[in-house]
Amino acid sequence: MAPVRVERDGAVVTVTIDRPERRNALDVESMRELRARLQEAGLDPRARAVVVTGAGGAFCAGGDVAAMNEHRRRGELPKLFHELTGEQELLIREIVGMRKPVVAALPGVAAGGGLSLALAADWRIAAEEALLVPAFGALGAVPDGGLTYFLPHFLGIGLAQELLFTSAKVPAARAKELGLVHEVVSASALPARASARAKELAAGPTFAYGWTKHLIVRSFGGSLEGQLMLERRGAVEAAQGPDLAEGIGAFAEKRRPSFRGRPPG
Repeated sequence: MAPVRVERDGAVVTVTIDRPERRNALDVESMRELRARLQEAGLDPRARAVVVTGAGGAFCAGGDVAAMNEHRRRGELPKLFHELTGEQELLIREIVGMRKPVVAALPGVAAGGGLSLALAADWRIAAEEALLVPAFGALGAVPDGGLTYFLPHFLGIGLAQELLFTSAKVPAARAKELGLVHEVVSASALPARASARAKELAAGPTFAYGWTKHLIVRSFGGSLEGQLMLERRGAVEAAQGPDLAEGIGAFAEKRRPSFRGRPPG
C-alpha cells in the first residue's frame, strides 16, 4: 500500500500520510513519496490550496525509529541520517517554497520531524487531542527539518530552548496559546474544518499569498532595505496580474471579489 494518499476536492488537494501502523512516521522512501506528491500539488495549475494530514489519528511521529534501529544494528546510522536529513530538507523546502497556501491538519501527535513538517505549513489546525513534541532530545538526536529555525522564530529563544532540551509535550490548547497552531477543534470536526479553511484560501488571491509566504520567510534573514525591495517587486508583479485589479474593482463596486490569478512560478 502506498505510504501517501492524494485526494482532490475542487481547487483543494489533500495529501495524507498513510502509515497509521507507524503513527505516520517517515522513512526515506515514504518521505520521498510525500515530497513527490506535494511537488505535484504545487505544480498543478488546478490546485489553489493544499492540505497535509495523517491517517489513523496521528499527524506524523517524525522519523521511523524502527527503521533507524535496523540501521543501528547494521552499523549504518550515519548513512541513514545523511539520507534522512537530506530528504527532510527537500520536503520542508517544498512546503515553504510552494507558492500556494498549505494547511496542516493535526489529528494527533506531531513529533520530531513531524513537528517540523507542521510548522512549515501556513495554517495549522489541531484536534483537541493533538500533541506537539520536539522529541529529538529524548533520542539523543539533533533537531532537523528546520525546527531550530521555526521554534525560535515562533516562540523566542528561551522557550524554544525549553521545548528542545526537555522534549516537552505541548497539548493543542497550549500550542494555540503559544501561536504554534491557529485553531483547535474536535477530532470529528477536523477534516471538515481543514477542508473549509483550505477552500477559503483557495478562493483568495493565491498569487499574493505566494509572494506573502516568500516575504515572511525572507524577513527573518534579511535587512529592512532588502525586504522593502522584495515587497516592491512582489507588489509590481501582482499589479501585472488579474487579482489586484479584481480586488480593487470589487472594493470600489462593493461586491465580493472573484480571484482567479495563478500562483507565481
